[in-house]
Amino acid sequence: MIIKVPDEIDSKFRFILVAAERAKQLQNGAPPKIDVKSTKPAFIALREAELNLIPYEILEPVEEEGMMEEEEEQPGE
Repeated sequence: MIIKVPDEIDSKFRFILVAAERAKQLQNGAPPKIDVKSTKPAFIALREAELNLIPYEILEPVEEEGMMEEEEEQPGE
């Protein structure tokens, strides 16, 4: 099976993460967004990701305030 990563997805790694998360949704009963003969969630998820049908959002990491305070209290070497 040849997989084409859409230009909108910045890396193969992100493509696989998006498809894997979508496969979990399909396994838990989410309806497929495309009509294919296969019933395998992984196959359906990959095809949906190839067609760029899976919306996703890249979140920025949030630093916890408690971690910042602990770092400031430690004496420098």
